[in-house]
Amino acid sequence: MIAALLGGGALAGYLFWRHVWFFRNPERAPPEAEGILSPADGTVVYVKKVAPGEDVVVIKQGLSATVKDIMREDFDQPKLVIGIFMSPFDIHYNRAPFAAKVGFVHRHPAIGGNLFMTEMHWRSLIGMAPRYAGSVHIVQNERAVTQFVGTYRGEPLAAYVVQIGARTVNGIESYYAPGQSVARAATFGMIRVGSQVDLILPWRDGFEVIAREGDRVVAGETILVR
Repeated sequence: MIAALLGGGALAGYLFWRHVWFFRNPERAPPEAEGILSPADGTVVYVKKVAPGEDVVVIKQGLSATVKDIMREDFDQPKLVIGIFMSPFDIHYNRAPFAAKVGFVHRHPAIGGNLFMTEMHWRSLIGMAPRYAGSVHIVQNERAVTQFVGTYRGEPLAAYVVQIGARTVNGIESYYAPGQSVARAATFGMIRVGSQVDLILPWRDGFEVIAREGDRVVAGETILVR
C-alpha cells in the first residue's frame, strides 16, 4: 500500500513537472542599464573570445568546438561566445538579448543523433570545471540559430543565439519569423526539456564581458556584456 502511494505520488509529481511546471514563463523586467542580456536561464559553462577558426572549447582529447561547429556556419571576424546550460529544472523559454529584428532562423539536424547532456548537468550541479568537458552534444545535437540584427551603443550589431536540443528534446520552437521586430528581453522561443543556449557576438574592443564560467544567469534580466 505504501509503495503504491509513493509510486502514485512520484508519478503525479513527474506529470506535474513535465506538463505544467516545466512550461512556466514568469514575467521578466529587463534592467534599465545598457547591456546585452542573457537569452537563457541556467549556468554559464564557457566564456571565450575567439579568432576565426580558433577553438571555443576542447571537449575531450581529439575533439574541439569552433564557432562553425556550434553555429554550423561562420563569419570571418573575432567573436565572443557564451555558453549557458539549462537543466531540466530551469525555465526553458528564451529571450532576446537586445532590441532587434530577426535576420534568419536556421535549423540544423543532429549529426548522428541527439545525445544526453548528463555530464554537463552534473558538472554544473557540483561546480566542477570545466563544465563542458566530455560534452559532445555541443557539436553533435540538433540546433536552431537565430540571428538578431539591431544596434548597440549606436552601431549596427548582428548577434546569434544558438538553441541546442538534448536527447530528450521534444522540439525547438521559434516564435518570430525573419523580418519581425523583437523587443529587448521578449520571449522569442523555447526548447523542451534539458538543453543549452549559446550567445555569439562579433567582438568589439569596447565590450566589457560580465559573464564568468559558473555564473547563474536569468533570461531577460542578467547582463552578460556591457
